[in-house]
Amino acid sequence: MSFEIEILDSGERYACSAAQTLLGAMHQLGRRGIPLGCRSGGCGVCKVELLSGEVETGRMSRAHITHEEQAKGIVLACRACPRSAVQLRVLGHMQRVFGSSAMQSNVPTLRPAEAATHQR
Repeated sequence: MSFEIEILDSGERYACSAAQTLLGAMHQLGRRGIPLGCRSGGCGVCKVELLSGEVETGRMSRAHITHEEQAKGIVLACRACPRSAVQLRVLGHMQRVFGSSAMQSNVPTLRPAEAATHQR
C-alpha cells in the first residue's frame, strides 16, 4: 500500500509505501541536497514535523527528538513509515533543500501515474 506525502514547504508530493521510510521515498525525488545522514535515527538531520496523517516510528535518538517533541508530531523521517497520507514540514538541515529559497528553483515532481505516462 502506498500513501501520498506532501512537503508543505515546497508543495511537492510523492508516494511512499507503508514499508518505506519518509526519508527513503523522499530521496527518490532525485533532489540534490536531501540530507541522508545516518538513516538510523542517530544524527537528527532529517527532522520533520507531521502536520497531518499517521506514521509508525522506529527508535530515534532522544538527543535529537525528545518525548515532548514526538508527542507534538516531530519525528525523524528516516525512522517514520506512513500509515496514512501525510502532510509534513521540514525542520533543521532539510530547510536548506525545501525552504522558501529552494522553492524558487523547484522542479515539479510527477505523481506515479504521470511518471508512468512519461516513461513510455
